[in-house]
Amino acid sequence: MTWIRAESGAYWFVATLAFLGAAMWESVRARRALSVPVERRWRNHGVLYLATILTSMAVYRTSPILVAEAAKASPYGLLNRAPIPVLVRWVIALLLLDLLRYAVHRASHSVGFLWRLHRVHHSDPDVDVSTGFRNHPLELLVLQGIYLGAVAMLAAPVGAVLAAELAGVFQTFLSHANAHLPEWLDEAVRLVWITPDMHRIHHSQELEEEQSNFGEVFPWWDRLFGTYCAEPAAGQEGLITGLKGLRSARSLDVGFMLTQPFAGRAAPLTDYHRDQSL
Repeated sequence: MTWIRAESGAYWFVATLAFLGAAMWESVRARRALSVPVERRWRNHGVLYLATILTSMAVYRTSPILVAEAAKASPYGLLNRAPIPVLVRWVIALLLLDLLRYAVHRASHSVGFLWRLHRVHHSDPDVDVSTGFRNHPLELLVLQGIYLGAVAMLAAPVGAVLAAELAGVFQTFLSHANAHLPEWLDEAVRLVWITPDMHRIHHSQELEEEQSNFGEVFPWWDRLFGTYCAEPAAGQEGLITGLKGLRSARSLDVGFMLTQPFAGRAAPLTDYHRDQSL
């Protein structure tokens, strides 16, 4: 029960620290000018985030830590079927859970139903720390369901699941920060961790660039599976983020974000950037 009691406090502590830290970083080392005032972005994305969290809590009434705690004695868990040293189990669990996030994120750009939900995140005309809040409630339900199932199947160590959760929430705000590291430092850091300049490319209007840099925490999967993009064609200063046809202040409306998955026709998966029916 110790892990369960620690989860909530640790999660919100890290989330608050990461958000405030990224926000302060943006204020002193902003990478780009925003097209919509930051106050409106934070307010509306915050409302969407609250709706998303409340929906998840109402539906699942559990968490990855509770699932890991329940599954740790399971004889069917993949990591429980052999006498694997604890440290090795931790490493395997962390890597596999992050690989799962990469795979699901990549699928969210190629499966029609998942893309309809995920395009809410990509329709943000800018990218800043509040973009980490911009996820449709139904998308979180789908992703959380997949993640909870994976934790149960793996019987991942409870501590490793907590570490993965904290790394994920920390990276959510760090990778979306409208900030940047010195070029030499960015190149070094992105060997082991995803930087804002690396992830921002994934939010490009250009399809080839958006179909890159799917990693959530670690950058190795993109390099391994050939989806890594080091630099946008137009450079960071010339990069245009968002989705074509949706780059307007309207895309910050809470109602628009909640209804977007159900509006307009589903664009062909290879050509969805040209869908301007919204």
